[in-house]
This record gives sequence, structure tokens and C-alpha cells, in this order.
Amino acid sequence: MVSTRSASAAARFTSESPPPYETPTPATTTAGKLRSRKTPAGAKTGRSSAAAGGSWSHTPSPLTLLWLTVSLPLVAWDTGYILLRPHSMPGGSLHWPVWHLYELYGRVDGMYGFKQWNLNNGFTAAQGTMNLIESLLYIAYLALWYRNAQPTGQKLAERVVSGRLGALAALVGFSAAVMTVSKTVLYWLNEGFSGFDNIGHNTLSNLIFLWIIPNGLWLVFPSYMIYEFGADIVRGLDQASGSSVSIKSE
Repeated sequence: MVSTRSASAAARFTSESPPPYETPTPATTTAGKLRSRKTPAGAKTGRSSAAAGGSWSHTPSPLTLLWLTVSLPLVAWDTGYILLRPHSMPGGSLHWPVWHLYELYGRVDGMYGFKQWNLNNGFTAAQGTMNLIESLLYIAYLALWYRNAQPTGQKLAERVVSGRLGALAALVGFSAAVMTVSKTVLYWLNEGFSGFDNIGHNTLSNLIFLWIIPNGLWLVFPSYMIYEFGADIVRGLDQASGSSVSIKSE
């Protein structure tokens, strides 16, 4: 009887006793500590932030490419007329046939005609020199984009450039567009502060269709390009600053 009671008591003790204490392994302890750390709301690690936001890239819009395709030859034509005066003017050896239409425009805008040429006004020549620099910047932008871009589709406007070269292309395009708008605004302001001395003689219809609309195009489209390039640059800076904050918070 004694041995039977002892055996049953030992069995009860064994079944009711808690399991022996297990010493946590280093791996378990490390994982527990990592799980116990609380990440602030909205904070992301560097990798997750980059994955969520995606890598920065730049591609011009179809409208930008269309405008550059049309405007660059026109600006080259205009710059050639300005810098080759008086040979490109009526009666000059280079006037026909390349700059024949400037005979009309020289009567619409005295800055392009004999009026300011005879007064030795250098503003138009200075503008033409800026046209040349501006066009070279646009060509550099197109070269940076096209030569370093990766195709993402069948269309030309779907070529994407990223990294340092993409950032450089966006910066060059932005700078050239700012030059275009600034130069055009300066040309308009110069005319306004001169009392419309060079265009005031035109009829309203000639003024609208031969001066305001043609010159206004160089305000509208480059302003759009400033917005487009500027938005890409700001987006890249925003992603870069977000990544740096995430890395510091780790």
C-alpha cells in the first residue's frame, strides 16, 4: 500500500508541475528585442522607402518633343537672319530665298527692319546671341536624354533616363526654358517701355496675327516646359530627402 500511494503521488506531481525553464538562445533573444522595438508611425527604412517610392527618372512629354521639333528650326532661321544682317535683309546677297519673309516682318516690327538697324540698335543682335546659346542648351538636353535613355515602350516619348545623367538632362532643359521665357518677356517689356515705338504703327489685326501670337508661343510652351522639368526636379529632390531621413531614423 505504501509503495502504491507513493507511485500515485509521484505521478500527480509529475503531471501538475510546470515544464522546466528553458534558457532562450541568442537568436531568440535578438529576435525578441527586434520585435519589441516600435517604429514611429509613418517611418520607413531606407530600402522600404526606396521600394515604395520607386527610383527617380525623367522623360519629356510628347508636347515638349513636338515643340522642340518645331521651334528649334524656326529659332535657327530667326537667329541666322539677325546675326547675318545686313546681308540677310532686303537687298542683301543672302535675303532671297531663305529670309524673304522677313521683308514683311521687318515692316511689322521695327527691331527687325531697317529702322533700328540704321540707328545701330544692338538689342536684337544681343537677343540673337542669346537665341544661339539657348538652342545649344536644348540640343544638349535632347542629346543627354536620347543617348542615355532606356526604352519603356514603342513610342519615342517613352524613353526614360534616370540617375545623374537624367538629373543633368532635366536641369539643362529647365535652364533653357527659363532662358526662353525670360528673354521673351524682356523683349515684350522693352517694347512696352519704349512706348511701342517699333510695333505701334500696325493695325490691330496685323499686331495680333503677326506679332502677339507668333511671339506669344515662346511664352506659352516654354512656360509649360518649366513646369514639367521643375516638377521632375522637385520630385527627385523630395525622394532624395525622404531617403536620407529614413536612413537616419534607422
